[in-house]
Order: sequence, then structure tokens, then C-alpha cells
Amino acid sequence: MSRQELLNPEGLRIDGRRATELRKIKCRPSVLRQADGSAYIEQGNTKCLAAVYGPSEPRLKSQIMHNKANINVEISYAPFSMSERKKRSKTEKRILEIASAVKQTFEPVIIATLFPRSQIDIYIQILQFDGGTIQICINAATMALIDAGVPVTDYVCACTAGLIDSTPVLDLNNTEELLDSPELTVAILPKSGKVTLLQMESRLHIDKFESVMNLGTEGCQAIYKIMDKSIRDSMKDALEKMNG
Repeated sequence: MSRQELLNPEGLRIDGRRATELRKIKCRPSVLRQADGSAYIEQGNTKCLAAVYGPSEPRLKSQIMHNKANINVEISYAPFSMSERKKRSKTEKRILEIASAVKQTFEPVIIATLFPRSQIDIYIQILQFDGGTIQICINAATMALIDAGVPVTDYVCACTAGLIDSTPVLDLNNTEELLDSPELTVAILPKSGKVTLLQMESRLHIDKFESVMNLGTEGCQAIYKIMDKSIRDSMKDALEKMNG
């Protein structure tokens, strides 16, 4: 598929969205009873499950930090998540890079100093892949951490943005990513507007950077509203059940 086919003359993309339109998002917390906190999220055809355990005692003494909790992030892909069915190892370079980006994103947000000599485990599995892996991992982890009651300074919301034929586009799918279009992933704290992650997947001209960055930030704010509503609705339902 050529670049020209990604954006038609009417300004519509291959999946029918406009340039500044997010993929449809569905999300809900508390989907796993065994975990301390969990969340399921769909962004378009990318589907993700996150589970949080802890704070708890570290399994290895080498992981103990005397002044704060150690944050452990593990990411995996289900063998059926892509059209090519194969088991991807957790030690695969790309998966380790994504896990490291997620960990670095949450380290300044989780108030880990409240839990010295402990560990918080974040397990994330991609159930279906159609682009935007880092953003959906961050968004799912945010909801799972809040569901677990882990103290955080704010939500962390992430979104991708890029360029197609010099037009800024929001929330790229896998087809758009595969053509090596300029793309960045941005994660923000929506209340303060602070950026906690900014990752470039390919080169982006400086003249276009600000417009793409601003579009990604707007996407993060829109995702925040969806996630916050889901969390509040879930808490409201839980309170109603407790009160009979």
C-alpha cells in the first residue's frame, strides 16, 4: 500500500477515521479477581490486559531497594495476537525495550517511597495487535495501578501521533506504522500537562514536530476522560453492590 492510499482526497484514512480522530476505545478495570488490580483496554483492534500485584516482598534479594519499592514490568504477546502465530519470548529485544519505556514512565509517578524494601509487579499482555503497543500498555497499566490502590501522583495517559503526506494524524494503526511514517508516542500527566514519555519511532522534521506533538497531547487528554469515566463508573458500581 502506498502512502497516498493512507489518506484519501476527502481526508479519510484507511479505517475511515479523520486525521485527528482516535480509534474507538473500550476499557474497564477489575477484570481479574486474582490480581490486586487489573484492567482491560481496547484501542481499535489492539487489545490489552494488565495485572498489578503488590506492594509485596521481592522474590530476589538483589531486587530489594531500601528506600523505595522496586517496580517490575513484564510484557508479553499472546501467540494468537498477530496473523503470524508464534510465541514471542519475554526476552526479545523489542519487548524488553517496551517494558523499559513503561517502567521509566511510571517510576516518577508511583509514590514508591511509601513502600521501601518491597516490589510492585506490572504484568501486561497484548491479546491482539494492530499498532500502538507502548500507548496501550501505559494506559492499561495506569488503570490497573489505580484499581490496585497503588498511590500515584496522577493518571498517565499515552497516545501516538505522526505524519501522512505532511498531515498530522492521531493514533496510528499497524498499517500506518508499517509504512515507516514519522511517528512519536507521548505520555502525559493530564492534570499538570507534564510529559513523562516522548519516544520517536522514526525521524520527524523539526518544522512539523510541534503540530504532531500537540496533536498527541490532545489525544492523551481525550483518552484520560475515557479512562477516568471508566474508573469512576466501576467504583460507583462497587459501592452500590456493597450497600446492597
